[in-house]
Amino acid sequence: MSAAQEGTFTGLRSQLQAAATAFADGPDALEGILLGIVDDVDRAVREPLEIFPVCHHSPASALAMARRLREKQPKVVYLELCEDMAPLLTELRNCRLPVAVQAFATEIEGFPADWSPLSVVAPITEASAEYQAIAYALDTPGVELVLVDRSSDHVFQWDARGADPSEPSEPAGPGAPGEEEAALHGDAVGVEIGDLRPRFAELEEHLLRHGRVRHWSEWWHQYVELPLGDSDHDTYRQVMLLIGSLFRRLAPGDLRRVRVDEDRERYMWTRMREHLAATGTDPADCLYVCGAFHAASRVAEFGVDGADGFEIGPRTATRWQHGLIPSSHAAIEAQFGLASGSVSIASTVWAKNVRRTRVEPFRLAGQAGTKKRASAAKAGPAAADAAVPASDRLSGFLQRPPVLDRLDEAELLGWSVEIVRAARRNGYLASTADAIAVFETSILLAGMRDRAKPTPYDFQDAAVTCIEKDTVPGRRDVRRLVEIMMGGDRTGQVGYDALPPLARDVHDRLAPLGLKLQQRGVRRALLDIASRPELEKCSDVLWMLRYLMPQGAARPIMGERRLGERPIQESWDLALGTHQRALIELGYEGVSIEQVLEQRLRRTAYDPRATTAVVLEAVEDATLHLRSRRLADELGTRALEVLATERSVDGAPEVLRRVRGLLAYYRTSEPVLPPWIESFVRTGYAHYCTLLPTAFTDEDATVRQVAAMLGFLFSMEGLALSLGCDRMQLELAVAQSHPEEPAKVALLWAARIQLGSLSRAELRARCDELLGNPLVVPAYPRYLSGFLHALEPVPALAEFVVEAVSNAFARLPDPVLLPWLPNLIGTLRSGGAEQVPLLIREAGRIFPGRLRALDTWVPPWRVEPDPRMGRSARPGGAGRSVPLLAAHPATCDAAAELLGCDVVWETTDPGPRGAALVHAHPATAAALQALPAPEPVGR
Repeated sequence: MSAAQEGTFTGLRSQLQAAATAFADGPDALEGILLGIVDDVDRAVREPLEIFPVCHHSPASALAMARRLREKQPKVVYLELCEDMAPLLTELRNCRLPVAVQAFATEIEGFPADWSPLSVVAPITEASAEYQAIAYALDTPGVELVLVDRSSDHVFQWDARGADPSEPSEPAGPGAPGEEEAALHGDAVGVEIGDLRPRFAELEEHLLRHGRVRHWSEWWHQYVELPLGDSDHDTYRQVMLLIGSLFRRLAPGDLRRVRVDEDRERYMWTRMREHLAATGTDPADCLYVCGAFHAASRVAEFGVDGADGFEIGPRTATRWQHGLIPSSHAAIEAQFGLASGSVSIASTVWAKNVRRTRVEPFRLAGQAGTKKRASAAKAGPAAADAAVPASDRLSGFLQRPPVLDRLDEAELLGWSVEIVRAARRNGYLASTADAIAVFETSILLAGMRDRAKPTPYDFQDAAVTCIEKDTVPGRRDVRRLVEIMMGGDRTGQVGYDALPPLARDVHDRLAPLGLKLQQRGVRRALLDIASRPELEKCSDVLWMLRYLMPQGAARPIMGERRLGERPIQESWDLALGTHQRALIELGYEGVSIEQVLEQRLRRTAYDPRATTAVVLEAVEDATLHLRSRRLADELGTRALEVLATERSVDGAPEVLRRVRGLLAYYRTSEPVLPPWIESFVRTGYAHYCTLLPTAFTDEDATVRQVAAMLGFLFSMEGLALSLGCDRMQLELAVAQSHPEEPAKVALLWAARIQLGSLSRAELRARCDELLGNPLVVPAYPRYLSGFLHALEPVPALAEFVVEAVSNAFARLPDPVLLPWLPNLIGTLRSGGAEQVPLLIREAGRIFPGRLRALDTWVPPWRVEPDPRMGRSARPGGAGRSVPLLAAHPATCDAAAELLGCDVVWETTDPGPRGAALVHAHPATAAALQALPAPEPVGR
């Protein structure tokens, strides 16, 4: 080590030691911190392998990186990025930035199962130092790019699950973009170069208060970005090292986080030394790009001559998939706790600095949305640059007063006019006077904050004060309008060539639609399958995407998919470009959407918490979307296994609905029923018979669930008996049921009606007894609720339910009836809304069709028995229909012959010989009598 290098920061050390003695009670604590910072900077500067400290998404870092790469032209670039992401970087040229490099894993081993899926993202923008290094290394012949940070697997091995409570965050505020843009990264763990921010909350609060700024992003823009925008390489490097060391030494003693940081630094230096030893590269021809926090490291492994012995543990057996997903400024801000709009402002500052300094940035050849860059400068300055020792630039930088930028009145005036124009378009009553007020207020705020030139943040505050006032007429406030004007929330896009095979296959199969599905926004797709049968394959893809992707990616407007039906016409709203991340992540699970859907269905069916209804839904989805009899049979067998182990009836309604649908489908489309569904009906019959007595008395079992059980037993009874079940089992289960809740009691009565152990007359008598008991009348709606649910297993009871409701209205006095009506309506709406249409149809059949007939109408259940007929002679029934039949004997004889009835006319009653037909079919005669009389002609 030369004497010049030893004394590089001698003067700065002396000044800081004197300041520590003057301003502290004793020189020990403060002197140790200040001199330690200088030692960290000196150590990093003297390292033979040049360390380039950066801050994530910093225009100053990106500009300094572009300038340094053209000067030094290193042969090897070491980059702080997960080493397993290296193969993806070449695909960046097929994307429009910002995008994120992602490592994704659904099949995990070595981690807790509830962590799945694992996801790590590293967002990349054009205004970032890492993109400049990547573009230089990939497009410059003879240059090697080496990623040296821990792998994605080690990220989860070393870090605890969840956010670090000590990590500061900045709320997005009311002007933040929508959740859709901010959630582009999902719940992935973010990895970035240069996470440079105070970890000591009191230090950040002190800096914000004395800097007269609102949040950290504004402080960084004012006191770091602007001063370093025009600085030379040595000044930039030493200042960034100083900041990194300061934040590192003033960080709280979080042992877990410190351990992870130091292990990362040991990991990176170990990888670099391994590469240098393997390739024999001269450290002077290399450049190490890392965050300023890690550049000021004090671990023993630091440097090319550091200590060896750090062992890198093996990765787990987790299968990692890698790809590129779209990112956005809002997603980056949300994931890394930055202020809303800060990344957009940084992008604007980057473009302005490039124009002002005329530094030519590096861009990947063929990069979407960028211009083709000129060829890199020829090598030559690097050797001379390496021979010049670094001088002390910190002393001058720290002692120099801030440079007062001249007010750019044209720029500020343009901002003021543009924000007023944008405010008008969004419903604000803004005028030219408001533009002038924004202009003057921006200058005033900058002066109050000791700034000669208003920053974008000063202008934003002025615009909110002068334009928004106290109301927001539209969905965007003025703060969000300023962010859009400064660059907006740019959203990246992954190109077709960089998509995984599944995503490319989806776009290829939807090509017949003729839509630009890779673009963001909603596209309307119209499928006339009847005239273009080839579009049916597109329909299959869209229904699978609707099942697999988030809501809104593929939304049907017209058309539906049911078992046994073929599509004719469909209309869809597609937003695959907006949900590109979700489509890409599907590609990590398989090579086709059919494979992914089959895996999802199996995963759902074989989940330990899956219920019978859930597995039956998977069977239906496999039949609908995949048309796979093999998979449906496999999942159906699984449903049979789950049903046999269930001990509750929670899913009985859903089981009944889905089994009925599948039975109807198989009966119409298959010559014979699949073996699994026959076994399911047989097992379900015995299963629900066993659980029925318990369900009737269980307080947790609802009336709807018990009714669904009875519906399964009664509707599947014919098939179950043909498969070998015994009806005696159901009769015993009903006989052993003794419910106490009124609704379940009514349900039991309906079941006994269906089994024949209770007659309609007995049931009518019981209901009359309930209405006649004043103590039971308040509970009568609950009995009606039970009867209403009983329409599921016993639909023939609809006539009696109409009778029961009508009797209540007829017999209850107004003081009892009127307070009871709200309870009745609520019971009908909440307890059995799906059965109300059936009741309405039945009431329409029973009640007269004309208002004038209501006065003389007699309810069928109030007709007195006819002594001649020996049975109830209802209006329109046997007793009153005899004259009609006697007047038209030919009609009666024809009907008897058609129905195969061989009857003989009674000799005691000179009536038509078909009179016996009335006794055999009284309901038909009653229906004929209920028909309205024809209107007179000409009325």
